[in-house]
Amino acid sequence: MKFSTMTIHTGEEPNFERGFGDVVVPIHLSSTFARKEIDKPTGGYEYSRTGNPTRDALEKRLAALEEAKFALAFSSGMAAETTLVLTILNSGDHVIAFDDLYAGTRRLFDIFSKNFAIEFTYVDATNPDNVKNAIRRNTKLIWLETPTNPLMKICDIKVITEIARDKGVLVVVDNTFATPYLQKPLLLGADIVVHSTTKFINGHSDSVGGAIMLSDERIYEKLKFNQNAIGAILSPFDSYLVLRGTKTLHLRMERHCQNAMKIAQYLESHPKVKRVYYPGLKSHPQHELAKKQMLDFGGVLSFEIDSDIRGVRRFLGSLRIFALAESLGGVESLIEHPATMTHAYLSKDEREKIGIKDTLIRISVGLEDIDDLIEDLDRAFDSI
Repeated sequence: MKFSTMTIHTGEEPNFERGFGDVVVPIHLSSTFARKEIDKPTGGYEYSRTGNPTRDALEKRLAALEEAKFALAFSSGMAAETTLVLTILNSGDHVIAFDDLYAGTRRLFDIFSKNFAIEFTYVDATNPDNVKNAIRRNTKLIWLETPTNPLMKICDIKVITEIARDKGVLVVVDNTFATPYLQKPLLLGADIVVHSTTKFINGHSDSVGGAIMLSDERIYEKLKFNQNAIGAILSPFDSYLVLRGTKTLHLRMERHCQNAMKIAQYLESHPKVKRVYYPGLKSHPQHELAKKQMLDFGGVLSFEIDSDIRGVRRFLGSLRIFALAESLGGVESLIEHPATMTHAYLSKDEREKIGIKDTLIRISVGLEDIDDLIEDLDRAFDSI
């Protein structure tokens, strides 16, 4: 079954035996499920934290989209990451992570470092040798984002997973920016994929959620046990919203990519822009790798304006269509200032070491008319 067909049908096949032939899965709000016999849960369901038909439908679809055997849906991307770390790692283990990560992930890793004695080493994973050289005897996990947030770095998933496999190290890829429509980390050798379904997968800025997709049954069973034990599950209503969002994922991503490329080209030629970070541009240092590894280049980009923090404030305050807000991946265009918003957790020295300057701005390009978006940016540039 092709991707676009799976986004519409997988997990929502009409049930004629136990249901009414619904073409849209019902929202099963029941917190518990009655049974006729004490040792035989009805239909396999007993309590909605443990399993829920609406969430199960979503998990089936998410697994199919990433070409995984299993998927688990969580109450947020951070809940998914927390459960994953608690399941995979123990005190004294070592993790290698991309230096340019979502700051919420860095914050979580700092908590595990301080409270559970798990070691983290951050490297520029655009060079696989940096990953290889950082591996220790106690390294258990390599954590990658590609493209990264917010500098849009690309790493070679296939090469890094080959390095990891030789050392018996698991590889996790955060595929939130690319989505399974543009990139399939598991097919490139990764062991586990994580998502913030809040972003492109849901795509409408009305649900917070996360997901883990994988094909290793042993790890899946541990994750599922901990998902239930911790209780970090996605609600039935949010599961329904994400299911609905996935139906247009392929169509939305095509428009996101189309608009993002045009804005990246516009920004690259603008006299008030110092640099644009977008893997679709030939000027991007990993452009050729992105072409090889991705179907298209995504709907997120960053750029540095030729000004100072006061100019940044004037620019952002002059926009009318772009909403000044955190998050990304919705149908509406969002814009944010990483240094004071999404990555404010990092110190100024930490941000500058990675390359996140005070003049860096990140855009999540929506589905509006491209002429309106560029006109909005033009007006904002006129303010600085």
